[in-house]
Amino acid sequence: MERKDYNILFWIILVFAIFYFIPANSSWFQTSILSAFTLLNDYAKQHVLTCLVPALFIAGAIAVFVKKDAVLKYLGHKSKKIVSYSIASVSGAILAVCSCTILPLFAGIRKRGVGLGPAITFLFAGPAINIAAIFLTMSVLGYEIGLARVISAVLLSVLVGLTMAFIFREKAEQGGLFMQESKDTQMSKKILFTFFGLMIAVLIVNGLQINSLIKYILMFSFAISVVLLVIFKFHKESTKEWLGETWNFSKMLLPLLFIGVFIAGFIMPLLPETLIQNLVGKNTIFGNLIASIFGAFMYFSTLTEIPILQALIAKGMASGPALALLLAGPSLSLPNMLVIRKVLGNKKTAVYVLLVVIYSTIAGLIFGNLLF
Repeated sequence: MERKDYNILFWIILVFAIFYFIPANSSWFQTSILSAFTLLNDYAKQHVLTCLVPALFIAGAIAVFVKKDAVLKYLGHKSKKIVSYSIASVSGAILAVCSCTILPLFAGIRKRGVGLGPAITFLFAGPAINIAAIFLTMSVLGYEIGLARVISAVLLSVLVGLTMAFIFREKAEQGGLFMQESKDTQMSKKILFTFFGLMIAVLIVNGLQINSLIKYILMFSFAISVVLLVIFKFHKESTKEWLGETWNFSKMLLPLLFIGVFIAGFIMPLLPETLIQNLVGKNTIFGNLIASIFGAFMYFSTLTEIPILQALIAKGMASGPALALLLAGPSLSLPNMLVIRKVLGNKKTAVYVLLVVIYSTIAGLIFGNLLF
């Protein structure tokens, strides 16, 4: 047998052992399996068609149509830090819903040559400061924690980005980050602005708290407008390249996201709620640290994080740890880490995770003492 055959045999034995010894009749296992499929079902219904799919198309469009010079002017290695980090820290605000929207866009702008620091800043701030998340946080958890989330998310995103850029010093000429411009992607700015505006409008409308029928009519209208614009105004090669890049992002991100959501759903019932409340009941360094780490093993979308935190706060969770979880949760949920690892690699992902946990812990401790 060749080495490849031994590897295959190993995985066959491992999978067999897992299914053979799996405690299928135990109540905790059945509950966890049901929780995993329930979360996947909710994810498919609430996020994929109305949130993730538009984001993937936007990511593909960024990779093809956004000019390298335009990106680098504001976010690239040679741009002024105050400009690039300021834009990166607030540009995710109009992209409503959750981190599954930010991930494809992060991969897209990173591929177009955006510097590591601003890209990380965008990745961290985007899920935490989108309009839907902020308004829902303020309405359910109170204006104090909502404002603290906005301020700390912006400040921490810049701090995390600057730290990552300092640790991993990149040079544009050595990074291999730039794609060659296609002659077929040259078209009027008016068409491109309309194209991007219509796709972003789908995400914005999806985050609005309006009548469901009106919401879906508007989203469908914007989507049809994108299709018609592409058919009548785009070159065939440009359309093919855009769809190809969208498919590339889909192949990379979707499997990892679904696996991560399933795992997160599986472990949720296994985390004792009473123990969590005891660990994060006070605004201490330990309590905030536990809350930040806790966010790394959960899947928190805008539709689920607020009710969970509302219940935990009502049962004794301190506001500081709640803020720490709000900051670390969207950035460090298990699906996110799998995708970020694919884009950045193991070393940068590990450092990013460590920085987010540390800075979220500090922010929760500071704001917990100042505002609550």
